[in-house]
Amino acid sequence: MDPMTQSAQISSSQGLADGQNSAAKESKLSVKDLIHWRDPKKSGVVFGLSLLLLLSLAAFSFISVASYLLLALLCVTITFRIYKSVVQAVQKSSDGHPFKTLIEKDVSIPPETFRKHVDSSLTHINRALKQMSRLFLVEDLVDSLKLAVVMWLFTYVGAVFNGITILILADILLFAVPPVYEKNKTQIDQYIDVIRTQINTTMAKLQEKLPGAVKRCKTE
Repeated sequence: MDPMTQSAQISSSQGLADGQNSAAKESKLSVKDLIHWRDPKKSGVVFGLSLLLLLSLAAFSFISVASYLLLALLCVTITFRIYKSVVQAVQKSSDGHPFKTLIEKDVSIPPETFRKHVDSSLTHINRALKQMSRLFLVEDLVDSLKLAVVMWLFTYVGAVFNGITILILADILLFAVPPVYEKNKTQIDQYIDVIRTQINTTMAKLQEKLPGAVKRCKTE
């Protein structure tokens, strides 16, 4: 084979491999990319499906929604299975089961992956338990008071909204706030800095007046 032709084939195969790798990377969108609408089509699909699911849960019970979804999926697979069987009978072909590739695919969870996720979850659970113990046993009076104020505010939120309504609002804000923040980042950061400064000043004054409170400025 001509060396020039061989080098051209190698470069073309490398270019094809690079293109496939870049396409694979682009097809895998992270959660951050979804909520920032990097790919409007995929973000719109995820937002629409999540909102539809939450609205369905608001109107029906979880068991009803799960049953309807599984029933719809089962109807699609059964219809497709019958359709392919009829086509194969008419065309007298032997293509086999239409879902053969998926059936033969290994869907089992490797023990290493399972243990990895369990260990990661256990780390977060222990951290949360330690934080809860610190707050409820009043290791730091100011932090415990902050939690009390937040819980008191949540009592009013719970009186107005139920859990599903809060999840619907959270889903809408999750997909609406990041794009707005990106477009007005400078102005929003200025307001956030002002609010943070006022809160820190207020908490510092409160911390000095509370008896037995740990002054973080000295410990830091």
